[in-house]
Parts: sequence; structure tokens; C-alpha cells
Amino acid sequence: MKKGNTYTGYVEYVDFPNKAYVSAQVEEDGVKSVETAVVKNAIPGQTVSFMVNKKKHGKCEGRLLEVIEQADCESNERCPHFGLCGGCVYQTVSYDNQLKMKEKQVHKLLSSVIEGDFCFEGITGSPVSEEYRNKMEFTFGDEYKDGPLALGLHKRNSMYDIVSVLNCKIVDEDYRKILECVLEYAVQEKLKFHHRVTHEGYLRHLLVRKAVKTGQILVDIITTTEDDRKLNDLSEKLQKLELKGKLVGFLHTFNDSLADAVINQGTEVVYGRDYIEEELLGLTFKITPFSFFQTNSLGAEVLYSKVRDYVGLKKEDLDDNSKPVIFDLYSGTGTIAQILAPVAKKVIGVEIVPEAVEAAKINAKLNGLDNCYFIADDVLKALDNIEEKPDFIVLDPPRDGINPKALDKIIAYGVERMVYISCKPTSLIRDLEILQSRGYMVEKSCCVDMFPNTVHVETVCLLSKKP
Repeated sequence: MKKGNTYTGYVEYVDFPNKAYVSAQVEEDGVKSVETAVVKNAIPGQTVSFMVNKKKHGKCEGRLLEVIEQADCESNERCPHFGLCGGCVYQTVSYDNQLKMKEKQVHKLLSSVIEGDFCFEGITGSPVSEEYRNKMEFTFGDEYKDGPLALGLHKRNSMYDIVSVLNCKIVDEDYRKILECVLEYAVQEKLKFHHRVTHEGYLRHLLVRKAVKTGQILVDIITTTEDDRKLNDLSEKLQKLELKGKLVGFLHTFNDSLADAVINQGTEVVYGRDYIEEELLGLTFKITPFSFFQTNSLGAEVLYSKVRDYVGLKKEDLDDNSKPVIFDLYSGTGTIAQILAPVAKKVIGVEIVPEAVEAAKINAKLNGLDNCYFIADDVLKALDNIEEKPDFIVLDPPRDGINPKALDKIIAYGVERMVYISCKPTSLIRDLEILQSRGYMVEKSCCVDMFPNTVHVETVCLLSKKP
């Protein structure tokens, strides 16, 4: 295959997260051969056309151009943004087949590094596969250079173009109404979006959070300080929307940073309050705009139930002397810590985002838990300053996994068992190799699908010290 050339091929299989291996017939100087290229966003069984955009050491990578023939597991049911939007990849695939694909991909990854036998318990699906998200970050921009204002998600394979996802299927109707209302307001007021190259313009992002159990909605518009306008008129428009949920707060966050990300450099409450409340497994959690909380509330109940099972402690089997000290590292708003609190003498959560830690403290008090303690610090630094020693450790790191130096400190505690939760299996297997080389073994593992229609999946591993 030659860089810049277009080929047609058959998708043999897909490795996590979306690396499709495509076999194509190639003819050069009258000689025919079959070569393989890695093409993102394709599905096993498809026939696709692709352009080779990278070739190094004999390996080819291509960009998907067109699906010429669908796979047997696909249907034509899809949202109008599918293919343009960079969000969903598996939307045309039945949910049962999505689960099978993810299960196979993760099992293959784990089997490539796990030493000896381990119990792989397969995958558990999300209770709902559409309209499941409790948080969305939309971006202002244009659908093409110098085009009309758009508000939505990044176009696939583009850093700049934005698709106005007014019919997105992974959020419910309330999100779509809010998005349309804010976009109409911005167009009427002739507001400019913040350009990622010139760094000029006003509108940056729209953040919407909605609790599934309580129906509470929080809307936050993120802008630069280029315009000092008040947004009371937009607030009134949002309050007049006929929503299934209830708008409890409208916020205005300021961000003049150069980074193309939602960064809080100050927030003003325009209407209501700056948080929503969600319920998980009988506990109540206060969620602020920028604190981490699983984006699929019903799926989170499945995930945390699995974690609780893997920890394996039962309240009725424990007295005060036998309850363990548990470390919940990368604890976010303290959901796992509070779910494990009834079987622990003490739970210490460590999280680098101060806002999330404050929310965790409030949540623990809200739930009447007096044995949860939360520290706002990097895990790497925090472990040097905690006097207690853990009996059990729960790890739920960000996508890139655990800092190797922090992992050294975690291993040094020598706990008999720990649970590792990962939203990126490729980071997980890197850390598992280190853990195994330092005396731990994987007893069992499973997947929980928190992100239907996308390539992502959560993985849970129970580790114990080798005999």
C-alpha cells in the first residue's frame, strides 16, 4: 500500500478501542497481494474504502472514507448526526452485538498480559442504551470555515468543525431543547464563538447536567470575558422551556485560557443554585458543575454494585474490630468511598480536584456517614502524608492510568487485596503488568458498559497477593 492511495477492503476484526484491521487486495507492477491496514471507526464484517495516511516500518494506517457494505450485525437505525459527529461509533449495531464486541476486545487485552488462570466474568450491559447520559459538554463553533454558528460536538476527524447535535440519541429531550434554546439566543444576539486559532470571540462551551433519579437540571454557559453582558434574558428563556425535568440552576462560567477545554476561572450564579442532587444505591450525591461523577447514573449503580461485590465485605460479618481501613484513590465526589463506608472502619479518599473533594465531604455529611475522610491532593504526594495504613485499596484512576511512582507507593503498602476500576483497558493492562511483576495476581475481572453506542467500556479487576 502507498501513502495517499485509496483502497477497498474487508474488516476482519477490531481491537480496543476502535482499531479495525482491514484486509485489502493490492496490485503493484502486476503482482497481486493482500495487505492489512488499521482503520479507526469501522466494524467487523464491513467492506470499507479508506485512504492510507500513515505508513511506517511496513505498517499502514488509513482514514475511513465510506462504508461500502454494512456488516450483518448492523441496521439502518441511526440518528441523523451519525457518521458526522465524532461521538457514537457502534450506533448501527444492535446492543447485544455491541456488548459481544466489547467483551471480546477487553478479554483479548487482559489475556495478553494476565499471568496464569483468571476468572473473566464477561460484560454487563447498561440498563438503558439510549438517552443515558447525565452530563454533556457542547462546544460553540462553525460547521465549516466561516459557516453559521453551531453548538454541539466535534465533527469526526476534525479539531475545528462543530456539528449541531439537535437530535442526539444518547441524551434525552430536555438536553435537545436546552441546546436549541441557547443556540437560537446566540444567533439572535449575533454572538461570536471563541476561535481556537485567533483566540478571539465570546462563546466557548455549554455544560448541561441532569440527574436521572431526581430530574434536576443544571445549565452552565462558558464564555470569555470579552463581553461583559448579563445573561438574565437567556436565563428567562431557559426557565420558560417545557422540560420533563426541573431547571434548578443556570450558571455563567468565565474562561480566558488558551486551552480548548472547559476550565473554570470563575462562576456566577445567574439563576437558582450551582448543583444538582442524584441518587445512587440509596445514597444522595450533590454534584457541582465541574466535579467528576459517572456520566451514566443507572450504569453507575451496576458498576458500583460490582465493585462492592469484588471488595467482598458484608456488614453482618464484621464487628468494629474487624472492619478494614479502605483507601479510595482517585475518589472523585466520593461515590465509591460512601458505598463502602458501612463495611469499613474508615475510608480515606484522595482526589486532585478540590471542588470534587468539597462535594465529597458534603455528600458524606448528607448521607450521615462519619467515617469518610477526603483529601484534596495528587495521589503521588498525598500518600506520603497519610499516617494510616490501608487494609484494602480501591483504585479508580483517570483514563491514562496510574503514575508509575504513585503505583510504587501503592504496592509498597502490601495490602492483601485491591480492586482496580478502569475506563481505558489499554492503560489498565500497562498497570497490571507492573502489579504482577511486584507480587500481585488477577483473581477475576469483568466489564460494565457505561457508554452504549460508543467504543468505551469500564473494566473491573480484583487483585490479590501471590501466595
